[in-house]
Amino acid sequence: MEPPQHAIAIADEALLAELGYKQEFKRAFTPLEVFGIAFSIIGLLPSIASVLFYAVPNGGPVSMVWGWAVASLFILCVGMSMAELGSAAPTSGGLYFWTHSLSSPWCRNLLAWIVGYSNTVGTIASVASIDWGCAVQVMAAVSIGSGQTFTATSAQTFAVYVAIVLSHAVICCMGTAVLARLQTIYVVLNICLCLAVIIGLLATSKANMNSASYALGNFTNLNGWSDGYAFILSFLAPSWTISSFDSSVHISEESSNAATAVPWAIVSAIGIAAILGWAINVSLTFCMSTDLNFLLGSPIGQPMAQIFFNSFGQNGTLALWSFVVLVQYMMGSSMVLASSRQTFAFARDGALPFSSYLYRMNRFTKTPVNTVWFVAAFSILLGTLSFAGPQAINAVFSLSVTALYIAYAIPIIARFAFKNNFKPGPFNLGIFSLPVAVISVSYMFIMDIVFFFPTTPQTDVANMNYTVVVLGGILFLSIMWYYCPVYGGVHWFTGPVSNLEKVSEESTSSIRGSVEKNVCVDIRESVGA
Repeated sequence: MEPPQHAIAIADEALLAELGYKQEFKRAFTPLEVFGIAFSIIGLLPSIASVLFYAVPNGGPVSMVWGWAVASLFILCVGMSMAELGSAAPTSGGLYFWTHSLSSPWCRNLLAWIVGYSNTVGTIASVASIDWGCAVQVMAAVSIGSGQTFTATSAQTFAVYVAIVLSHAVICCMGTAVLARLQTIYVVLNICLCLAVIIGLLATSKANMNSASYALGNFTNLNGWSDGYAFILSFLAPSWTISSFDSSVHISEESSNAATAVPWAIVSAIGIAAILGWAINVSLTFCMSTDLNFLLGSPIGQPMAQIFFNSFGQNGTLALWSFVVLVQYMMGSSMVLASSRQTFAFARDGALPFSSYLYRMNRFTKTPVNTVWFVAAFSILLGTLSFAGPQAINAVFSLSVTALYIAYAIPIIARFAFKNNFKPGPFNLGIFSLPVAVISVSYMFIMDIVFFFPTTPQTDVANMNYTVVVLGGILFLSIMWYYCPVYGGVHWFTGPVSNLEKVSEESTSSIRGSVEKNVCVDIRESVGA
């Protein structure tokens, strides 16, 4: 009798073959490590630190605590809808593959093209925003160490940012087994850091702790929008923090028992992040200054770093902040890994410029090294927005949410809007699938509109929200290329293309038919076979 692990490996490969692809990656990620990549990309504490400037001026404590709770429930719905799709068809190009297989023939190619580009741009923007946040945190550490006399320039922060991105590219060129083992370390450090901050803040701030009425009930609106709209604007903080959970999908071809591991990694990562993140925000509201203007304009340049400084002093803050920077750095490396896999999958189907170059597996590491460096180069290009002002670089944070929400929403809609042969995998919501999908899509639609608005009602060129310009420009160019005469994708792009080799004519016909009809095999049936 075959060992269970060997049987699972055969079933994984068989399922991938039914989806039209050969096994090219080594399946070195265990279910725990699949969860690890989603959870490490969420990052939690350093992520909250990176986007605290969205929640603090748009409601203060109420938005930090209750805005987080409300948004987390909606995000969990999005994750469950995504998990169902990931369980049915676990492949690296998941989102645009699902879109193509679930959509009507008259629009499937265009929709898959849009989702593929939105997902690729969204994951690269996530790399850029995570690594920019890391660079800002490094500069905050320098400011703390200098007694708050040092203030970083845009050029200095950008130089640190470039160094971080390049170092992540080097790490992600390693073998799959090495990258998989790193995820466990990332998870342990993440959780330990969260618990240390929650306990440490409350313990050291006992004498100067804010009242419960302030920490849980004070609403301070500094940006000028109506209170209700300001509360919704604060959702960007949890939306950016608990995002990019599709990273588990993008490494599904490197995962063991992918049809089960991928959906549970998505749902559990969101659930744990929501609970721990809420606890972090509660501890912050009890321990932060009531002078929110000072918190936002602190010489340190980082609201959370200032909160730590008030509670732990210079040396304690530097010690703790070094771990915040380390975990944020780990987030970036995991995000480069996930983004490179999405790019590789899209190039595999010939949809990106220079696809023949990008779709190459390094002979030594057995990883797509070319796409890793492509992601790094594009991320550095996005980072140059920092020279256009703070609002321009903040657009990268919004872009990483809005672009991904477009990529998330379309396949969820396609599943229910078009006639298709969708067959659920091991993770299935049953009769709750449609209601959860409606909630998910409604939330993402509203958030995409909200995140296109500027920070304040009265704005100028310097303070405009450039998210719609960047995202709209990229999508416009991609659609222009799709409809370009002679060379455009409309003439040659047919969606996911089977790359199976040495299969019989009958098998090839069966595989192509399953791609077109979305005949997604249940992993449990494969194991049973």
